[in-house]
Amino acid sequence: MQANLIKATNIIIDAKSGVSGAGRGAKEANLYTEVAEGIYSYGITKHRHVPEIEQGLSDCAHSKVTVSFTPHLMPMSRGMQSTMYIEMAPGVEVEDLYRELKISYEDKEFVVLLDEGVVPHTRDVRGSNYCFINVFRDRIPGRAIVISVIDNLVKGASGQAVQNLNLMMEFPESTGLLYQPLFP
Repeated sequence: MQANLIKATNIIIDAKSGVSGAGRGAKEANLYTEVAEGIYSYGITKHRHVPEIEQGLSDCAHSKVTVSFTPHLMPMSRGMQSTMYIEMAPGVEVEDLYRELKISYEDKEFVVLLDEGVVPHTRDVRGSNYCFINVFRDRIPGRAIVISVIDNLVKGASGQAVQNLNLMMEFPESTGLLYQPLFP
């Protein structure tokens, strides 16, 4: 958005997370045995994270951005995959987006832009503070698909907090983040 390569309209975000994304509260609908062998959407049109997503994107775009966001609960204990459908600005190609992502993230320790054509998988970031990302050409002209994966219990929570603390305290960004035990 900052490079004006994509339009700030018609952004669709489809996010799938493991059951740990719903918190540790004992709700029957969020128990792994209730989620196993299926997938379901929740918070449709009113999810609590929509305002912060729109605020972050609006800050980048320097104009109001609204998104269509649908989260899904997946039968896995941890992990999150976000698939974002975006419209490119006139004259912009997927290769331009890939090049801009490469420049934007080349010095970011925990964001990895995968080789062109490689699809990010949640299992590859499990237990880590990494975000794997890639961009693909949509079959609809002028659109692109961005896919990112994280471990929602590390990058999406505690790891992000430690990383921010490291930056604030001027510690090496990776301090305490390279070797983490897993639970669950």
